[in-house]
Amino acid sequence: MHAVVVRVSIKDGEEATRALQEQVVPAVSQAPGFVAGYWTRKDDGGLSMIVFESEDAARSASERIRDGVPDSVDLEGTEVREVVAHA
Repeated sequence: MHAVVVRVSIKDGEEATRALQEQVVPAVSQAPGFVAGYWTRKDDGGLSMIVFESEDAARSASERIRDGVPDSVDLEGTEVREVVAHA
């Protein structure tokens, strides 16, 4: 498995949460190879880890992230990492 790690800065917390729940999560969960996703927030920053069955699926999803970022956040970066353990 591989994960896409996404970092954002949050400009509008209420709108970011609404967009996450109504747009981002439904779209990501339909992506090919999707396994699980976790979206976290601390202060004005967000970090998500979205797990996919394969590196190809994770890289493909990573390439589409920039197009799906809501206006209420600024994308700081994405990276694809291998999942080496989980519980």
